[in-house]
Amino acid sequence: MLIVKPGYAPYEAEINGLHEMQAIVGGLIQAIYPFEDKVAVVCNDEGIFLGMPFNRSVPGGYGGVFGPFFVCGVGAEDFCSLTPDQIKTYKKEFHNAEILIGAKGNTPVTLKVQPKTVDSNPHHEKGRDEPHSRE
Repeated sequence: MLIVKPGYAPYEAEINGLHEMQAIVGGLIQAIYPFEDKVAVVCNDEGIFLGMPFNRSVPGGYGGVFGPFFVCGVGAEDFCSLTPDQIKTYKKEFHNAEILIGAKGNTPVTLKVQPKTVDSNPHHEKGRDEPHSRE
């Protein structure tokens, strides 16, 4: 699956079970299906109301997602892993970070910016604006 955090490039991770899904999005999960492909964008159901930061705009009349989300495949009865082609497609789709500058109806007006990257430790985010340690 791909995890997409506000300001960061998407990265691959394994997610197992409802508790891990809720931990990633920071609360109650909501799945939306903005693509024709069999994938879901799973986000916090109350992200905007909880004051989470804007993350990415989403096509299909969904507006935008606030707070972290993940992209996963959709199986017969539940979520599943993405195929290698889907990983490539959605890494590209959500590569650029976005800054919300306005809206036209339900369509966010954003500025696309270069994303920060997440290192191999998913609990430690490292970006270009992180201060360097002194040795």
